[in-house]
Amino acid sequence: MEEINNIEVVPCTNSNYLKPFRLHYNQNGTRKSWDFMRTHDSVSVLIFNTTSHCFVLVKQFRPAVYMCEWEKAKQQPPEPSEETAEEGGAAAASSAATTPSAEGAAAAEESSEGPAAAEEEGAAASSSSSASPPAAGGQPPAAVGVTYELCAGLVDKPQLSLEEIARQEVLEECGYDVPVAKLRRITSYRSGVGVTGAQQTMFYAEVSEENRVGAGGGQPEEGELIEVVTVPLHEAMTFAYDESIPKTMGVIFSFIWFHNNMSPKYKISTNV
Repeated sequence: MEEINNIEVVPCTNSNYLKPFRLHYNQNGTRKSWDFMRTHDSVSVLIFNTTSHCFVLVKQFRPAVYMCEWEKAKQQPPEPSEETAEEGGAAAASSAATTPSAEGAAAAEESSEGPAAAEEEGAAASSSSSASPPAAGGQPPAAVGVTYELCAGLVDKPQLSLEEIARQEVLEECGYDVPVAKLRRITSYRSGVGVTGAQQTMFYAEVSEENRVGAGGGQPEEGELIEVVTVPLHEAMTFAYDESIPKTMGVIFSFIWFHNNMSPKYKISTNV
């Protein structure tokens, strides 16, 4: 999963998943424009294994997350080696002795190249007809693009209900065969409201080892490479609020929902 190489960023001129548009409209007498993407709605499923008292999540590499982290790393100056740091420290001391205001001038210059400069750089990159991955600092490890998520999938089969799509995703990604009648609808909400406005519907499913009929892992023929992972119930809230673990908002929200709605039923703690 984490063997990522031969990266190339090119313009997206045609996609089965994203359709860019620009909307022109009047709001309170003011003419406005807004760029947005039309995409599919989706479903997600919080899976709880009643045998092991663990949540079942999926872990996969997300190119968009990876490139965001690479851009972030590009904007940070590389850390100097010990020898370079020592030399730099000596040079800085010598400079300070002759020009006391040099540090203040450097700080002012750095401040002037803050968010505004970063935005201009990003805009220039996005407007280019062809782009290359950021080179400064070298290629980051693939792990920075791996995220923990709920089992989920696109609503792209008109002949199936949301519940049927959710059941199919649980089977393909996590290997559990859950009857449609056993899926509990939690809620639906809008995601990416500034860009896509797509709707996601979240379900809850209880499984046991008796429901396991396969290893999961997604469908390789569709480009999926998914690892099934578990989070013990007593570690759930610690996991949810640990910012060092990359995860989706759906994971955090669903764990909180479980704590408020299901923990009293089982009379067990989610370690809040």
